[in-house]
Amino acid sequence: MSRRDDLSPDDRRIWARVAGSVTPRKPKKAALVIPGAAAVDPPAAPHPKGPVKARSVSLAWSPPAPPAPDRPRGHPEELEPRRQRRLSRERDPIEARFDLHGFGRFQAQDALTAFLLGAQARGYRSVLVITGQGRRGGIGVIRASVHEWLQSPALRGVVSGFAPAARRHGGDGALYVTIRRG
Repeated sequence: MSRRDDLSPDDRRIWARVAGSVTPRKPKKAALVIPGAAAVDPPAAPHPKGPVKARSVSLAWSPPAPPAPDRPRGHPEELEPRRQRRLSRERDPIEARFDLHGFGRFQAQDALTAFLLGAQARGYRSVLVITGQGRRGGIGVIRASVHEWLQSPALRGVVSGFAPAARRHGGDGALYVTIRRG
């Protein structure tokens, strides 16, 4: 005879009310498995002088991976030669231009990110970013950094590709940037 059979109708009503108010516990998370971490050796044969204390193996902790985006987004790539030629001849329109002259390194990065996000929101497909040549023929700080900025995770969902601009659009001091659809 089980315990439920011993309950009166009032007890069953009270028990149903209590059981309905309880939320089930969340399942425990699986153990963290770190690829490339040191594996624990299999148990060895017993030691002749008696039991040996077990050694503790400490695994290096790494932060959890960020959640995957809805769609995988790769790094921006070099533009296809045909697309670059169409932009240089203005067969594909350059829908906006942004000049980074006069900005410091960090202000330029922030302004470029804001410009490209706004261009994507407006539905632009290609823009021209003018970085400048740098002082006295050397490569400038902004020009040296802009490739890294365009490939950063902040712009990975915005920029699909980039390439040096044609001479009439600024040459080495400018870039054609193509933008993903929003």
